[in-house]
Amino acid sequence: MTKSEEKALLRAKKAEEKLRIERERIESIKVYEKEYEHLGFVCGIDEVGRGPLAGPVVAGAVILPADCDILYINDSKKLSEKKREELYDIIAEKAVAWAVGYASCERIDEINILQATYEAMRQAISNLKQKPDILLNDAVTIPEVDIKQVPIIKGDAKSISIGAASIMAKVTRDRLMVKYDEVFPGYGFASNKGYGSAAHIEAIKKLGPCPIHRRSFIGNFI
Repeated sequence: MTKSEEKALLRAKKAEEKLRIERERIESIKVYEKEYEHLGFVCGIDEVGRGPLAGPVVAGAVILPADCDILYINDSKKLSEKKREELYDIIAEKAVAWAVGYASCERIDEINILQATYEAMRQAISNLKQKPDILLNDAVTIPEVDIKQVPIIKGDAKSISIGAASIMAKVTRDRLMVKYDEVFPGYGFASNKGYGSAAHIEAIKKLGPCPIHRRSFIGNFI
């Protein structure tokens, strides 16, 4: 065997080992889904955008098939933008049902970010084409929902359904903020996604707030 063939074989073995480890990880984050699958459709719920100074908070709801074989699902913050985009398309294709919900910056200012988050979550659930029988939530219990709920601390890394929901919500919100960057230039929304980077804060001080800024979040800067 030549050296180049040896290197190719070694690379193949490393790739195979990485794949084995990933499959084991995915199986390990199906524990909650397997625990509750006897109840019917298990739905993961998560949100993105509670911390930014601008834009909506977006919630995702995803029901995955019991035999889901999608690899690399994880907390969306632990994935690259490219991987999130790839997984978004795969999840959209393979999910039993998925949906998102929004709460605008005006709504956030009106009822506060926590209540707006709950509202976005309820909207995401109601938008599902298949009603879930149980909800796996990232850390919270959603008020005014008549479906059994299981709050899981750091659930987006512990539950494949919650991880999938975090990806759908994150990609949806990021795409929206890129569009807002075209409508409201100067704030860097395409790159900062509305979060409080130094350049974003400086832009608020210089240009003043735009219509998608959360007035209750930016009082110190205007």
